[in-house]
Amino acid sequence: MKKKVLIVCGTGIATSTVVNEKIKNLAKKAGVKVDINQAKVTEAKREIENSNYDFLVTTTAFSYKVDLPVINATAMISGIGEEEVEEKIIAKLKE
Repeated sequence: MKKKVLIVCGTGIATSTVVNEKIKNLAKKAGVKVDINQAKVTEAKREIENSNYDFLVTTTAFSYKVDLPVINATAMISGIGEEEVEEKIIAKLKE
């Protein structure tokens, strides 16, 4: 089964691209197929409403109420607490 993930950052380019690559590597190691899209935080709610994502990963403040799990992945940029975030992402990928 392929998991569909949306990564959200301030511009939809910089930090989401870094996290995108990390999630692709985690999925590969876990043996999970993944489809990842990136978006600006200002576009996230509309993107979520128009697609069927399994979960959302964000590297910025995210205050919208959405009906899917949200994982804050700032640690994947700073490196502080990254392993804990990776474990959360792997668990969601394997669900």
